[in-house]
Amino acid sequence: MTFPSSLPAPRAVLFDLDGTLADTAPDLAAAVNWMRTERGLEPTPYALLRPTASHGARGMIGAAFGLAPGDAGFDELRDQWFERYRSAMAVHSTLFDGVPDLLDGIMAAGMAWGIVTNKSARFTDPLVPMIGLAHAGCVISGDTTPHAKPHPAPLLEAARRLGIDPTHCWYVGDDLRDIEAGRAAGMVTVACNWGYCGSIDPATWGADYQLDTPRRLLRMLLELADAARAAEKAA
Repeated sequence: MTFPSSLPAPRAVLFDLDGTLADTAPDLAAAVNWMRTERGLEPTPYALLRPTASHGARGMIGAAFGLAPGDAGFDELRDQWFERYRSAMAVHSTLFDGVPDLLDGIMAAGMAWGIVTNKSARFTDPLVPMIGLAHAGCVISGDTTPHAKPHPAPLLEAARRLGIDPTHCWYVGDDLRDIEAGRAAGMVTVACNWGYCGSIDPATWGADYQLDTPRRLLRMLLELADAARAAEKAA
């Protein structure tokens, strides 16, 4: 892929957490299947749970118990899932292949990076260092601002904390709401096909770019950074 030479290199790259930087689905699914086992039920197949991982308790409980917010019994299951998940958040969760190289490359190129997730801070704060992301320039959780994604407020807060104008930031995510939030914040958006992505084809999300691997994103960013340096020298 050749990228438009007029596209500037970002000064910061912001990432969703679950399904973008980290493969957290195994621990999310384990928590809800523990709940099923406790009730004498067979575990829900992982293949059914994984695509819902970006939606947290709502996704897990919906897939495992067929209940949605507002349904009788949902709140009790959600609260139990929260407690079970918090007790075992990083047993099997790992960074996606290529993510450590991506983050190292971003920093080596002089760009900042941060995390913007809808995960509550009570989970994000302990999980981020446990899975090797403590060097993030900022971490914005779902309850850091009065609004969660797809509202742009969390992304704008991340840009503010990094001291970088939102128009010089990119946002990378694996869910439609990530792309909607990024567009609303005035950022370049990237849909990552390596994430969970749910049931909606990422090609329909309206992202500026759709990429298959973290290493492909790194090559794109480095190409743009090289082009920017060449333009500065020629000026």
